[in-house]
Amino acid sequence: MHPVLIAIIAITVIISLAGFQNISVFEKYKFNVSAIKYKKEYIRLLSAGFLHADYMHLFLNMYVLYSFSFGALYYFGVSGFMITYIGAIILGNLFSLYIYKNQGWYSAIGASGGVSGIVFASVAMNPVQSSIGIIFLPPEFSIPGFVFGLLYFSYSVYMMLNPKPHDNIGHAAHLGGAAFGLVYAVATEPEVAFSNIYFLGVMSLPLLYMAYQVFVKKRIG
Repeated sequence: MHPVLIAIIAITVIISLAGFQNISVFEKYKFNVSAIKYKKEYIRLLSAGFLHADYMHLFLNMYVLYSFSFGALYYFGVSGFMITYIGAIILGNLFSLYIYKNQGWYSAIGASGGVSGIVFASVAMNPVQSSIGIIFLPPEFSIPGFVFGLLYFSYSVYMMLNPKPHDNIGHAAHLGGAAFGLVYAVATEPEVAFSNIYFLGVMSLPLLYMAYQVFVKKRIG
């Protein structure tokens, strides 16, 4: 395991455990619209990515991060990996802030935005040959990366635009983080991205629909 990955997982586990054991830490550093918008507590845009709701939430995020870190480190190196991960956390939370800016009560936690950035930066470099496995199932149940991306984006966009009671999943943060990873990959490796432009285009169709709904029709909050 790469040292940078060990460091990220260790820091995330330590901070998450601190949040489990001390509710004041959890409340101080979680993503919260009112605290960021009115109290200017911008550290929450990053710190929320290192807090989790429970042990299963923490395990799943770190497992997926571990699974996709090798491809991201191979394609982008340590600096690119860190830019993608941290940038995806922040952009994911900024997008959540934009979407829920009129809902001061809205809160969220978790590394999912950063993890989504790593997943999609890696998938963007090899959307056909890369395969996404389903946890706890044999390898033959895996699907091509771009198909996973299409399904993931479609589900997340639908759920964000049609919120369900007690969903408790930060779909906006997932989408913002994933979009950051995708754009970063295309910007830093344009030749590779261009060779896969058809598959990336198919995968990104739900994002275009989301952009229309959010930025043109102003379907937010």
